[in-house]
Amino acid sequence: MSGQDLLGKKLSRRTVIKAAAAAGALQLTGPFIISARGEQPVKIGLDNPLTGTYAAVGKNELIGCQLAIEQINAKGGIVGRPVELIVEDSTSGDAGTAVQKARKLIERDHVNFLLGNVNSALALAMADVSSEKKVLHVVPGGHTDAVTGATCHWNVFRICNTTQMEANAVTPSLIKNAGKKWYYITPDYAFGHTLQAGLEKACAKAGGTKLGADLTPLGTTDFSSYLIKAQAAKPDVIIFLTQGDDMVNALKQAVQFGLDKRFHLAGAQQELEPLEGLPPEARIGTWVFEWYWNQPNVPHVKEFVAAIKKKTGRVPTARTWFGFASTWSCALGANSAKSLEAVKIAKAMQGMKLPPEVALMPDTPYFRAGQNQLIPNLYVGHAQAKGPAGPDDLFHVDQVVKGPDIAGTLEESGCKMTWPA
Repeated sequence: MSGQDLLGKKLSRRTVIKAAAAAGALQLTGPFIISARGEQPVKIGLDNPLTGTYAAVGKNELIGCQLAIEQINAKGGIVGRPVELIVEDSTSGDAGTAVQKARKLIERDHVNFLLGNVNSALALAMADVSSEKKVLHVVPGGHTDAVTGATCHWNVFRICNTTQMEANAVTPSLIKNAGKKWYYITPDYAFGHTLQAGLEKACAKAGGTKLGADLTPLGTTDFSSYLIKAQAAKPDVIIFLTQGDDMVNALKQAVQFGLDKRFHLAGAQQELEPLEGLPPEARIGTWVFEWYWNQPNVPHVKEFVAAIKKKTGRVPTARTWFGFASTWSCALGANSAKSLEAVKIAKAMQGMKLPPEVALMPDTPYFRAGQNQLIPNLYVGHAQAKGPAGPDDLFHVDQVVKGPDIAGTLEESGCKMTWPA
């Protein structure tokens, strides 16, 4: 059965869907199907944060995975077998825990696919495990370039953008509308390091300069010392590269200090979760969204939004879509390969395009052959206190940037992929 056939197949009368356990549990199984024939389920393991700084975005990726599992099972499963989701809490920043959970999923639970992680450093550590064990691994939302760059693996695919893609997408707008002198406030781990490096590269190419930078520990609550240093540098733009709860704390304090009246507060990657956690006056600045729920003219987005709202009462975020697209990619790849062998699936996914029901964006995202990086659209725009589409409309898309225009070349990615003999 091809991926396209899978999306079009109707629900079997013998298929019963059982809902997942609460998202906050440390291990969740479901939704899964029970078939009259009793086939062994195909297992997808999610190793992602459910606690700590990135808990909110991790749980939204889980919700996207759960919806995809329901849809996949309703439309025939993977290679004709029911699909089961097994979830482990990686924590937000402990690579040792993430690796332990990855090994547990692979060695004890015998998962056919591994998903994770939000944290780029954890995603890299997990990739070493999945590569060793030769398990097909999809990274939903860990952005650091090396995942599909210098340390790429044949078995590791990624949905979210590289940090260099994000930097290339937002820099022209920032230079044009805010100025050329930038000061960076950056989380001190792989994601922050490569995102800042990508912005420095893109900014310099556009004639901009770096006035200074600070590395902040994950989980920082008091940003006052960093904000004072940024203010003293007198930049045109203070670039916030923090994420999750750290983004909320940093932007909230910057506005409390009145920095928004003197400087443009902006960055590269922004997400709906932090914007929801900010007071209206701090929903400001120029950013990149990697997916946005308010796309009235894009096929299937309305149905996706309705399905997520039915589950959660809230609109989906980019993280919800990351989890959804990651899980569907496993099914599409395996059904295209007609196999659960990781090498055959990885080969089938070279250049694989996401169908409109999964892509949920203009144009056609595809996995770049030889790198395993999804090349999607990116959304450059500005945060807003409340948009015309309602209280969840916290971002205005000014420009949809085509992924191939800012992805660079395969050679520039640094990926030199080798395959098993």
